[in-house]
Amino acid sequence: MNRLGKKANETLIEMSLSADGEEYNGPEIISTAGSEIPSSSEGLNSTETTLLIPEHQVQSERKYNLFLKRRLRIDKRHQSKDSIFFRDGVRRIDFVLSYVDDLNKEWEKKLERRKEFESNLQKAGLELETEDKKESEDGKIFFVKIHAPWEVLITYAEVLNIKVPIRENDITPVVENPLDCVLFPLRLPEKVMHPEPDYFTAPFSKDKQELYLINDESTFFSPSMRNRIVNYILTRCPYGTEEGKKKFGIKRLLNNGTYTAAYPLHDCQYWKKASDPNCDSERYTLYMEWARFLRFYKEQPLDLIRKYYGEKIGIYFAWLGFYTEMLFLAAVVGLICFLYGLFTMDENMSSKEICDPAIGGEIIMCPLCDRDCEYWRLNTTCESSQYSHLFDNVATLFFAIFMGIWVTLFLEFWKRRQARLKYEWDLVDFEEEQQQLQLRPEYEAKCTQKKRNPITQEMEPYLPLTSQAVRFCISGATVLFWVSLIIASMIAVIVYRLAVYAAFASLMENTQTLQPISGLLTPQLATSVTASCLNFVIIMILNFFYERIAIWITDMEIPRTHMEYENRLTMKMFLFQFVNYYSSCFYVAFFKGKFVGYPGGYTYMFNRWRNEECDPAGCLIELTTQLTIVMAGKQIWGNIQEAIVPWICNWWGRRKARNNPENLYSRWEQDHDLQTFGALGLFYEYLEMVIQFGFITLFVASFPLAPLLALMNNILEIRVDSWKLTTQYRRPVAAKAHSIGVWQEILNGMAILSVVTNAFIVAFTSDMIPRLVYYYAYSENEDSPMSGYINNSLSVFQISDFPERNKPKENPENFVICRYRDYRYPPDHERKYLHTMQFWHILAAKLAFIIIMEHVVFIVKFFVAWMIPDVPADVKAKIKREKYLTQKILHEYELEKLKERLCQGDKQATEKEFIATEGRMELSRAM
Repeated sequence: MNRLGKKANETLIEMSLSADGEEYNGPEIISTAGSEIPSSSEGLNSTETTLLIPEHQVQSERKYNLFLKRRLRIDKRHQSKDSIFFRDGVRRIDFVLSYVDDLNKEWEKKLERRKEFESNLQKAGLELETEDKKESEDGKIFFVKIHAPWEVLITYAEVLNIKVPIRENDITPVVENPLDCVLFPLRLPEKVMHPEPDYFTAPFSKDKQELYLINDESTFFSPSMRNRIVNYILTRCPYGTEEGKKKFGIKRLLNNGTYTAAYPLHDCQYWKKASDPNCDSERYTLYMEWARFLRFYKEQPLDLIRKYYGEKIGIYFAWLGFYTEMLFLAAVVGLICFLYGLFTMDENMSSKEICDPAIGGEIIMCPLCDRDCEYWRLNTTCESSQYSHLFDNVATLFFAIFMGIWVTLFLEFWKRRQARLKYEWDLVDFEEEQQQLQLRPEYEAKCTQKKRNPITQEMEPYLPLTSQAVRFCISGATVLFWVSLIIASMIAVIVYRLAVYAAFASLMENTQTLQPISGLLTPQLATSVTASCLNFVIIMILNFFYERIAIWITDMEIPRTHMEYENRLTMKMFLFQFVNYYSSCFYVAFFKGKFVGYPGGYTYMFNRWRNEECDPAGCLIELTTQLTIVMAGKQIWGNIQEAIVPWICNWWGRRKARNNPENLYSRWEQDHDLQTFGALGLFYEYLEMVIQFGFITLFVASFPLAPLLALMNNILEIRVDSWKLTTQYRRPVAAKAHSIGVWQEILNGMAILSVVTNAFIVAFTSDMIPRLVYYYAYSENEDSPMSGYINNSLSVFQISDFPERNKPKENPENFVICRYRDYRYPPDHERKYLHTMQFWHILAAKLAFIIIMEHVVFIVKFFVAWMIPDVPADVKAKIKREKYLTQKILHEYELEKLKERLCQGDKQATEKEFIATEGRMELSRAM
């Protein structure tokens, strides 16, 4: 049956004229002769052929609207403006445009653009309704409400290859989990978790409408599908010619101020359900069941998130939730390793010897800086050496190996989870070429030259190779400059560390008020804390500027497709963030204390500042301090930016409207006052989590509590992200995605790099290898093998050998020798101050450990990855079953259509065609 014929009978509401004689005055639909409707076989990139509805369809829509005018009556005095429908109460608002009619020098040009743009939107079949500025809360803003009628929806559903239901899924569900009764407190109601039945789906085709389960045309396409279709039209609708170039797209109109905003509407207020029974109030459900912090222990309603916001946002929250679940295991193991270090602190022989007045109290250490610093006793670092054992113990090695395997399990199990979501969300046959690889409107506008596509044989715009080369050179030089700027800032922080180190050392030795805490707050620790805080401030400042630079240079490159644009921007931003956040940690882990020299032969930076030394207990505690400050500071600052700043902006923007009655504060004005969730909104969310992922994998050997901190942050992050998206931001335009994209490759790369960095941290930053070498090769006490280790790890220097540049100004106790951390021969040896054989033994052991650990972990990683299939067996079976049943349904439909044509005497429907269709069905069954 013709569904358009049914539409008037099903949806029209009988109404008479109002008492005051006022008649509804809906918008007129303008038609243009000769316009064409796009077909799925035509290129999606042409802005000239994908916007217009055939004239006879526009005339049909006009008749329908005239009929509405005659039959519908709306009493505007009693109608609440908190509605998602046009004034007729029937047509749904799919998108809203807003503008301010300011009388400046470009007023006429903007007016002409808007007139042309809105005229072309109507030619494309969209219906518009304008709210005068007198109706707005501030009396300045016009709102243009857009509705996509049925003919427009089915046209572009075919163009965008949108899948729609054809039959309810009859595949037997998976057997229930035996732990469901235990996990019941974590579950959400079934209606929230699965808001829609599961269907077999097929790409929409206008010629097969009877095949689909179209119960109600007004609700057949979900609001997210509708706003996606309208957005597709808006981004390609022309608005005139300027400077000899054809201009089009809502993005350009937003940039030049013609419109101030373009957004789809939320379906209701988040704190209460909509009064309209036709509204599903999904925003309210999401807020009550998902976006409140008190629901932190509940599972996420991923299907409802996908239905309301689209697959791209749904896949992000699915990944974030899965990442948080996997962090629970890493956090538990890390906490156990930390507790092991805590409970064995009193048994640590190294800290015992340092704290012993008869051992550490009698060891005189060489000055920490030139001239101004004095000699000091080793036992002054007693407390810091004890705390160092919390992270530098045998459990560190176990945890480093465990995290190398954990990251593999996380990535492999995520692939399986992602494959299940692809099946459940109808993304199995999702083609990037159809969705992400369509030409960007900016590319079409800026590339004036055209060439023939060898595949489609159609003319399409292209960017000449010479222009690409020039743009890439400028882009590469810009990125290199900013990376160099980060390295320069890191060197500046290192210079700060070297400059203030001597000041802290002198201050703590000569200030009596600091004596009570001098054991805990050593010069090394004080320098590390202040330098870490300074480094964090510099990181935030550089981030602020580079984000804008990265977007600018990516726009300058004019990427051809949406995918290219996102990938290029992602790689630029990640490269910068990687260097920005991790450079200081790499310095402390792999460079600090490694190139110090020895008393009388110290090495200097720029021949002025003496290189830093590690604490006698090792550099690992300083790496832990650096990691904690940067990681925790980033998470705190990120949550402030994500939650508090949007809330303050919205509060300030709505302060005048809070006293208005609800029926005067319209739904489109409420959403207009919210913050914009831009096209790069998800990009920053992914970037934040991937940087955190680097902290808990690249340097986790130095800080076993990092996964626990990340877990607590992510539990909060899920609710903060959901809260701000549901309450503080306009509804984003729905977009499809079947994976996390290029971030998957970045995570894989970081997983491999983490094995290398943790092996080097255990070998060169911690004291584990030197202690093991001493234990097995140099210990002379069988009853207590580690006794004497501190004395063994400190070399002797004769004070009379100090050059004037290094010699302290005072030596009140007339010390003859001092000790320093290294393995060198004593002054009375023929090879004095050269490295001993023990140094080379330890170096060989470190290199051997790195090679062995890397190979063992890599072998286990690749074996685990090989053992775990990317797609679960039951999902594979379901995909095959669904494809078979879908093909069968489509073939049966075609067969029935042929039978009808034969019965009606259609000469074109030959018996051979009928036999061929039956044969195709048999072949499908056999396959």
